[in-house]
Amino acid sequence: MKKSSVEEIRARFDNDVERFSNLETGQSATIDASLSMELVTEAAAVTCPHARSVLDIGCGAGNYTLKLLQQLHNLDCTLIDLSGPMLDRARQRVSAATTGEITILQGDIRELEIGEMGYDIVMAAASLHHLREEDEWRKVFAKIYRSLAPRGSVWISDIVMHSTPGVQQMMWNRYGQYLKLLKGDEYRDHVFEYIEHEDTPRTLLFQLDMLRRAGFREVEILHKNCCFAAFGGVK
Repeated sequence: MKKSSVEEIRARFDNDVERFSNLETGQSATIDASLSMELVTEAAAVTCPHARSVLDIGCGAGNYTLKLLQQLHNLDCTLIDLSGPMLDRARQRVSAATTGEITILQGDIRELEIGEMGYDIVMAAASLHHLREEDEWRKVFAKIYRSLAPRGSVWISDIVMHSTPGVQQMMWNRYGQYLKLLKGDEYRDHVFEYIEHEDTPRTLLFQLDMLRRAGFREVEILHKNCCFAAFGGVK
């Protein structure tokens, strides 16, 4: 099946701002969304306690940056997203939570210039699964590594696949049950449909390997439940 284009993904998120604007629930379609957000932001805070800047890739309405600002105050925040309406909401919410500088970058992380050694923390929540070929994953992880200051860290929360077909099907069935209990059969089918059209997630082990290849000297798994994981690395 041909995957959605960047423009098609952008259009869906342009019309879905409200769903991504709840700091308490995070993204409900993600198992353990709130826990993953807490673990990612806490790990960022403990590994970079003197951080002054954060880059949030695929920031949505700004939930992860807002959660981080509860622990590390008044950071300079750079927010990246495909969607203009998402960025407008993120700017509104984040500007009320920090006296630091806010920079907005609308576009695709594969194409945007984010510089070198400019950030203490990078976060990417439910965004890297839009990467396609292995070369794109390698280049984006290398770009993230270069963007971090020495001892900086990256923290990722995302959907993951499994290498063994039987295990993948088992986990997918469990995820389907979660979605069905959450909002019913129609909602489950809707989520599965847009994942099939939009996303190309990779295994957790693949992404940990990408972090090591990029140069991260410490790699950590914070949490994994079914087909979702939170993990990261320290430069």
